[in-house]
Amino acid sequence: MDAFWTNGYANTSPAQLAAATGVGKGSLYNAFNSKRELFDRALTRYDRLGFEFTEDVLSRPGSTRECIGSLLRVLVDCDAAQPVRRGCLAVNTAVELAGHDPQILRAVRTTQEHTIGALAARIDQGRRDGDVSPDIDVQALAEFLMNTIVGLRVMAKTYDPPTLHRIIDSALATL
Repeated sequence: MDAFWTNGYANTSPAQLAAATGVGKGSLYNAFNSKRELFDRALTRYDRLGFEFTEDVLSRPGSTRECIGSLLRVLVDCDAAQPVRRGCLAVNTAVELAGHDPQILRAVRTTQEHTIGALAARIDQGRRDGDVSPDIDVQALAEFLMNTIVGLRVMAKTYDPPTLHRIIDSALATL
């Protein structure tokens, strides 16, 4: 997963995959049949880990604004702290492959829908708790925040955390 995340699908060689997994090239293809199958599994793992992380952060004590703000800040801060700012594997994959690969398009969309669902659930909880206006369109706001996350993950490749935190503050003002 890390090799694809750092290099992209096309720029990850079988030798890099063998080195990343600690398995010889022949054994790698015996286990996974193809580079594409390994990539598909890496995307599935990324989705699962990302969803678990998102749900964990959003379920912590605090207001909806605090929880969502914490999620956005930790994503930006983690991206900015990497020696190679690689952003989000799903976003990178969408840019690299989704325009011409329907299976990849579905995989990336599924990942995004998982995050949108987690955000919507937290926003809806905030409506019930009274820290989010009952007039808020939960789905539209969750989609807006997903769009913000995607933009932040791209911008984290080139911008500093204070700039990204200002963007986060603007997005949180919608809550």
